[in-house]
Amino acid sequence: MKKINTSNITEEAKTLCAGDDVLLSGTVYTARDAAHARLCKMIENGEELPFPLDGAVIYYAGPTPARDGMAIGSCGPTTSSRMDKFAPMLIENGLAGMIGKGKRSPSVIEAMKAHGAVYFCAIGGAGALYAKCVRSAEVIAFDDLGCEAVRRLEVEDFHLIVGIDSLGNSVLK
Repeated sequence: MKKINTSNITEEAKTLCAGDDVLLSGTVYTARDAAHARLCKMIENGEELPFPLDGAVIYYAGPTPARDGMAIGSCGPTTSSRMDKFAPMLIENGLAGMIGKGKRSPSVIEAMKAHGAVYFCAIGGAGALYAKCVRSAEVIAFDDLGCEAVRRLEVEDFHLIVGIDSLGNSVLK
């Protein structure tokens, strides 16, 4: 198992291979399809995004409210293909990592290969376990989207599998 940090994800992505087990620590942003649509619209309009995309990692999740003593509620992965129409634009603008579940489209894989991004697979149904790895959570954009608002998470030892590496190799075939 390889321990990696989001602060160096652009370089780390080059060393990862499809199928690698990783423990990810650092800053991760949550965003689902409605937030992705807004982020892409902001890019098209030349607006400043609510977080820097360069070297960022987005987790396709819509967490539930936090329970007492927890930073966040259950936060399991959302099906990644729902973000496929938005992902290439975000990758072209610096997105370095994505976390979700399921296959990705050829256009996403091509953008990943062109820009050195990596796709991590999280385990569906393990949202309560993933919540234990979240040290802090803060809504930073699109509060009107409720559970789908963009959140900045600080995670520690978030267990993931490299589903598609930066060369386009995949365990999802």
